[in-house]
Amino acid sequence: MGKGFFRRGEIVWHTVPAAPSRQVGRGTGLRAVLKGNAEENKTGAIVAHTKQRILIAGGAGYIGSQMALMLAEAGHDVVVLDNLVSGHADAVAVSGARLVTGDIGDAALVGWLLDEVRPDAVLHFAALIEAGQSVQESERYLENNHRRTLVFLDALTARNVPPPLVFSSTAAIYGEPQTVPIPEDHPAKPINPYGQSKLLVEQALATRAESHGLRWAALRYFNAAGADPEARLGERHEPETHLIPLALHTILGKRAEMLVNGKDYDTPDGTCIRDYVHVTDLCRAHLLALEHLREGGESGAFNLGGGEGRSVLEVLRTVERVTDKALPVRHGPRRPGDPARLVADIGKAKRVLGWEPALSDLDTIVEHAWAWEKKRPG
Repeated sequence: MGKGFFRRGEIVWHTVPAAPSRQVGRGTGLRAVLKGNAEENKTGAIVAHTKQRILIAGGAGYIGSQMALMLAEAGHDVVVLDNLVSGHADAVAVSGARLVTGDIGDAALVGWLLDEVRPDAVLHFAALIEAGQSVQESERYLENNHRRTLVFLDALTARNVPPPLVFSSTAAIYGEPQTVPIPEDHPAKPINPYGQSKLLVEQALATRAESHGLRWAALRYFNAAGADPEARLGERHEPETHLIPLALHTILGKRAEMLVNGKDYDTPDGTCIRDYVHVTDLCRAHLLALEHLREGGESGAFNLGGGEGRSVLEVLRTVERVTDKALPVRHGPRRPGDPARLVADIGKAKRVLGWEPALSDLDTIVEHAWAWEKKRPG
């Protein structure tokens, strides 16, 4: 692949000038030993043994862009496919990855891109992600998240040996939990189109495994949070709906107050309890899932969370402590469909992938998010 750009008809492949390769020290939290592809050297840096070509669908978004950065810093050749509806080209530029602006539902583009890149592995983050919005725009969510992914899978499985795929799934597939912590074999009964769209993709992956030999892992995120430990990347949703960035925006004066939905849940302080997992820990799990598949491991789903629940008020008190500022709070009614507790059972990811959350304590998550919010673009 040359410098500048490639053309396919009206399609332009932009090549962002890559920054010089750099190692990642212990302070970044990237200390995991990645079997086969990387080792931890004496300074704690991740060093690639075998340079691989990785295609990231949705690599301009919050998690995908940080995944691109981690892979690039490990020495891999990274190509991002993103339609930039909610992603940011400048987030891709941080890693120096190649950016192809286009949609996973464009069969001609995806087929051409797979022929050009010939990826060793594929990571799929591309999706609309707001559960509440999905109730109002159900057809849009099913079209974008499910049907376009089927087009993407058709192109992948048209190859004689499809590359292994790690899919960004969600705890929303479980719906109202019957047991907490929630294991992977909990009944999947999503209560919104967002969760339904992700469950349909997981089912399609299982079908393609039987029909085409696709090797896959679906990583079911609980509450992704935090930012790059060096504050190079972080959350930039428009509009923002996630608790921690909303609280930090209030601290920074971008919002007048922090709204807490519901204070009468059956929890110790009456507010919802959720399981927060640092975005860097999520990215590490993707690398370990790829390695698991490369070594012949069984396809399947894995929960990713911090492994413990924190209430809304606990999160807000942590924001006040980290920022050393008071947070104006207003209590409102419950949101329909909000379960009281959602906490992951992460035993399978620990046992099978060798994954352990390293940065997912709440103080670290908020500290990294705060550093990002104080310097983020826009």
